[in-house]
Amino acid sequence: MQNFVTFAQDPGAYGALLHTLIITVVVVIGQNVLGLLLAVALNSTIKSRNVLRVLFFAPVLVTPVIVAYLWGFIFSVKGPINAFLGAIGLDAAKQVWLGNPDLALWAIIMVILWQFSGYLMVIYLAGLQNVPDELIEAARLDGAGSIRIFFSVTLPLLKPAIIIGTLLVLINGLKTFDQVWVLTGGGPGTATQTLATIVYQTAFEFGRYGYATAIALVMTILIIIFSLVQVRVTRRKADDR
Repeated sequence: MQNFVTFAQDPGAYGALLHTLIITVVVVIGQNVLGLLLAVALNSTIKSRNVLRVLFFAPVLVTPVIVAYLWGFIFSVKGPINAFLGAIGLDAAKQVWLGNPDLALWAIIMVILWQFSGYLMVIYLAGLQNVPDELIEAARLDGAGSIRIFFSVTLPLLKPAIIIGTLLVLINGLKTFDQVWVLTGGGPGTATQTLATIVYQTAFEFGRYGYATAIALVMTILIIIFSLVQVRVTRRKADDR
């Protein structure tokens, strides 16, 4: 029990918890929005839709560690981002992206969004293709426009896909480790420390296995609580409709 007391009194643990929650909230919202937009765009009849689906889904198939190393090079001081900014005359906008405490966490979030938005795209594509054409045609005959059809017909029918997709993203966000560890190692300082990185450092660098287990248990409980709340809220909204 003393390990849980230590966790409750540890400022570093509170910081890691805050960073974990920020990553989770932004990633859940961002991936759902981007995944849904991509799914709607690629559910059309454009000729290149199959190629585009493969391109947007391809990053999901790559190991997060490899993706993190790739973006580590892109974010480096002499990487493509700063080189591009210099080429267009915006030298003042160059940054030490992963060395700036104010930017490092958001850089990690951008990497996660880039890699996994295609994952939700596939889930929502499957949901969109199960929307009956008869309902959409009936709505059009009643005078509904494309936006009204989407929010009144398509989106409610996507509720099961949204529940599954949001739950998966929520769990992955709360246990984010690979991207943080490879890109920043939790730094600069503790600016990108998460619960998962603290568990790793506490156990395998400092040898405090009891305390690490306590933090891991807290993280597990948080995942269960947030998952149950998310499923209940989403299902309640679906029932209200």
